[in-house]
Amino acid sequence: MDPAVFPLVLLTCLTLFTVLETQSITALYGETIVIPCNGGNPPPEDLVFIKWIYKRDDGTTGDLLIKQIDSEQATVQAIDEYARRVSISDTFSLLISQASLKDQKVFTCMLVSVSANQEYSSNVIVQKAPSSVQIFDTSEALQKDKLTIVGTCVVADSNPAADISWKKSGNLLVSDGKAVVISSSFKLNPATGLSTTTSTLQYAAAKEDSDAVFTCISTYNRTNKDVDLKPFPIYYPSEKASLQILSKEPIVEGSNVTLKCHGDGSPPPSSFFFYKKGVKELVENSNTYILTSIGRDAAGEYKCSLADDEKIMASKHIVVNYIDLTVSLTGRTVKKLGDVLPVKTEMNTSGNATVTWIKNGVKVKEPQFNSLTYADAGVYICKVSMSGLTEQRRFELVVEGKPWIINLRKHIMDRSQVLICEANAVPEPRFEWSIGSKTEDSFNYTDGKAVSKITVVPEGNLTVSCTVTNSYGEDVKTIDLYPEPSGNSSDHIKLIAVGLVVGLVSLAAVAGLAFCLRRKSRRQGSWSTRERNTGTPEENETLQHHNI
Repeated sequence: MDPAVFPLVLLTCLTLFTVLETQSITALYGETIVIPCNGGNPPPEDLVFIKWIYKRDDGTTGDLLIKQIDSEQATVQAIDEYARRVSISDTFSLLISQASLKDQKVFTCMLVSVSANQEYSSNVIVQKAPSSVQIFDTSEALQKDKLTIVGTCVVADSNPAADISWKKSGNLLVSDGKAVVISSSFKLNPATGLSTTTSTLQYAAAKEDSDAVFTCISTYNRTNKDVDLKPFPIYYPSEKASLQILSKEPIVEGSNVTLKCHGDGSPPPSSFFFYKKGVKELVENSNTYILTSIGRDAAGEYKCSLADDEKIMASKHIVVNYIDLTVSLTGRTVKKLGDVLPVKTEMNTSGNATVTWIKNGVKVKEPQFNSLTYADAGVYICKVSMSGLTEQRRFELVVEGKPWIINLRKHIMDRSQVLICEANAVPEPRFEWSIGSKTEDSFNYTDGKAVSKITVVPEGNLTVSCTVTNSYGEDVKTIDLYPEPSGNSSDHIKLIAVGLVVGLVSLAAVAGLAFCLRRKSRRQGSWSTRERNTGTPEENETLQHHNI
């Protein structure tokens, strides 16, 4: 077609267009908008050219581009910002790059053919998902029964505007103007046309909400995006106080006692009044009060209260355990054998107590010394126990007196004999033996018991005395010694036995012979020396030998 004729034909064709129903096209922000010309259907076979126009905000029409069928390239007619953004596809769809909210207009495709002229209009809607969902201005803690801001949820740069809702531990919160207040608003960016939605949640918490998780839910195009907040501490004032005794029980006199006061508020109170015997003392930035070296007079009721509310108070009764113990004997006591020694014990305790006496590490009865013996000497401990508290007193008893020999014995070793003399004596004694200048083999003295040993080889029967002497007197005992035969004592016993047997056999033979001769004389009658020759020579010799 002649270019000079084309404007006249176009003017004629524009008056003969058939306008079809407008369709809606949804595009994504920042992407390329694709607007089909005729719903995507093939163009007429006698198509001459295609023209794209749009409707400006003031109601006027703006040209975008035109494409003749017999031309490979489209001619961009736009002179505004669309001049660099519009193009046409092979299917004659209008392409608009870098979609923005300003592109939300009506775009029209004009088909000019030999047989008919048609218009296809499309209303473009540009959508944008929120760029971010964030929570700002959160509180450090929530107040019990008091509206407190949980946080402000902001959903930025979307089109259309996003919806915001709140949940607590998965349950949807509904504003009731009392315990839950939700305030929402949105703001349009004049430069981009995008909307920012804001929602602020105020909540009056309960103690049970200390583990609650609050969630902001952004809903855009039927899609949710959640942002959780960490659980808040719940602040509330103390309603009651409690007082603890941290020291190990039972409390004993002289120990340190720590009192600790608690308030059930959140956060817990940090300053308290402590009342000691009616005297009030303020302790700041601490909840403990220490009683040092507590005495029995400190027993009684103790109280504490909150520094900012003295009506909230708690109390505890303290019992101080003590033992007073006195024993009449102390240290080292030296007494004489046979003395009377009274032992007096006095005690005063805060409760029922158990008394135990121990002598030289062994439990004994309470000592009563009516007549002291050496056996009474030793180390005594009186122990009084009560509820984890123990007191004890110790004394050492030394009993002195003249020696007392408790044993004098001998031990035979071949021909020698070991003499052992044992005696009780305090102070330490000395030993004397009645055997010339014989010296001791050994001497030992331990805990009032003395032992002396000597070795003796007696030549004959001998009586030996042991004399034990100290500053209080002496004691003497004797023992008889007999010489031992040489050789082995068992061989000696055997020789004695053999001698006895031989002697008995000889006596038996003599007795038998005499018996036989007496019987013979009875048969033959009496006889005299004159008749001796009448016997046999053997009989006569036997009688002479035995003087019969």
